[in-house]
Amino acid sequence: MSDESEKRAAEMLAFIKNHRRDYHASGGARGHIVNTGVVGTPRFSPTLVLRTIGRKSGNPHVAPLTYGLWGKEWVVIASKGGAPEHPAWYLNLRPAPTCEMQIATQSFRCTWREAEGEERQRVWDYMCALYPPYADYERTTRGRVIPVILLLPIEEVTAGGD
Repeated sequence: MSDESEKRAAEMLAFIKNHRRDYHASGGARGHIVNTGVVGTPRFSPTLVLRTIGRKSGNPHVAPLTYGLWGKEWVVIASKGGAPEHPAWYLNLRPAPTCEMQIATQSFRCTWREAEGEERQRVWDYMCALYPPYADYERTTRGRVIPVILLLPIEEVTAGGD
């Protein structure tokens, strides 16, 4: 990894850590809409917090993720910034039938599913229009197909601890 790539990765990790902290500390009042300029897009993106349970540790984990709305479902992309491996939140999600998400100050228990085939392509194209870096991420995965996840809220819950 080049010095520039390492610097960018460190900046991204710091950005995510600070964003997650601000979202949690404010109960979602801050951080729902985030300036993604740090990743090269001079725009504001809606962000939800996905809560999963660690598949190995059993501990709760949170991930702030850009989202879109597709019909009655919320969409998140398991891009990991174009890394060749899946993000931990996706691996934690796979064995679980439900998860929790927080959008601004509201939290929901959700079912989830992974889009496939033609539906995946349509949703992927929609998400790339909302957040153009996804198209670049797809080119850097070394052949990994980036999962497109659809979340369906089934009940409102009290926000979990981060």
